[in-house]
Amino acid sequence: MTRFYSIDEANAALPDVEHILVSLRDQREELIRLRDLVAEAQSGSPATARGTTTADTRTLRLRMQFLIDQMQAGVGGLVERDITLREIETGLIDFPAMANGRQIWLCWRLGEDDVDWWHELGDGFSGRAHLADLT
Repeated sequence: MTRFYSIDEANAALPDVEHILVSLRDQREELIRLRDLVAEAQSGSPATARGTTTADTRTLRLRMQFLIDQMQAGVGGLVERDITLREIETGLIDFPAMANGRQIWLCWRLGEDDVDWWHELGDGFSGRAHLADLT
């Protein structure tokens, strides 16, 4: 069963959710960096191949798996709260809500102070409207 958030409940959840989203964003950036290091080492690029051993590559891969596990836990924390993660890079999420008898999304992303946006279920970020316009 999906939980439906009021605006106040969504805003109250933001400190914990923001912490998860910042961690996910940072972990994603680190995972990309490590992936690129592994790819460069495997390509035999002279700039990176010197000094990179099989053990180093194995260590990088283990670190990547650790980051993936951490990210899965973070996403799981959002799922447990019935919050939909739309984009890690910008920290875009949707809270399920009800308005005038229909289901909508309360929309928020990192950097915004409060939940001030909403959109219909079939609309994405481009369909966001201010809560003041909710009818």
